[in-house]
Amino acid sequence: MPKKLMKSKKDWIKIPARLIKKSLDELREIDQRTLETLKNDPRLTVQRLAYHFEEKAALEQHYLRHYQELDHYEKQARERGYQIIAGIDEAGRGPLAGPVVAAAVVLKEDGVILGLDDSKKLSAGKREELFKEINLRARGVGIGVVDERRIDRINILEATREAMVKAVNNLNLVPDLLLIDALEIDMKIDQFPIVRGDSLSNSIAAASIIAKVTRDHLMENYHYRYPHYGFNAHKGYGTRKHYEALEAFGPTPIHRKTFIKNIQGGGSD
Repeated sequence: MPKKLMKSKKDWIKIPARLIKKSLDELREIDQRTLETLKNDPRLTVQRLAYHFEEKAALEQHYLRHYQELDHYEKQARERGYQIIAGIDEAGRGPLAGPVVAAAVVLKEDGVILGLDDSKKLSAGKREELFKEINLRARGVGIGVVDERRIDRINILEATREAMVKAVNNLNLVPDLLLIDALEIDMKIDQFPIVRGDSLSNSIAAASIIAKVTRDHLMENYHYRYPHYGFNAHKGYGTRKHYEALEAFGPTPIHRKTFIKNIQGGGSD
């Protein structure tokens, strides 16, 4: 515990709240006696700082336990001698428009990223936060994109596998094991498919976040080209607003023809 927090009750009263805040912001934990002293400080601001710190510390502990639970497959693989373990997942198999995007992520063995989870369970803001942290702290990140024309040509399942292969090939290092959300792909690398892997593996969860945020950004950019369709909101999925736009304006060039072949409409360049 830093000496600056090992003080008597009298000492704490003399310290300005802004300096207490600065100290608490720099720490992940403090001893219980100090925390209780701050909770009982006569200044309401200091009391709030103490309770906020306690909540933040509890949340970090929850995230740490969750990370350790989701490290099961990676830990098991390391025990078997694998060293470069890539988690793979995709985003965009179900939408009516836009590409399917896959990501491959190799996490550092000792680089804990708190908050990793299936991207569908996270808020958009949390996904963006983790997207930046994964790109900054992961050992490797690769992305693969397969567009709507290719999806129409070879079907969405094969396009998904193709995007996953591209993601692995776009890593800056070669994995010796692939942990994949439910699928196997055509690569001469050891593979282990995990059903619901984005909820069970840190590496796959990280890949699900990278794939989802990357695809969301692509669809948000398409919104500026085709503003009538609401791509910035529904990201190409079949919402009521999307179906209404298709009926009114017809499909755009980024719509998957095999997904909307029964929908009538005019047309859009």
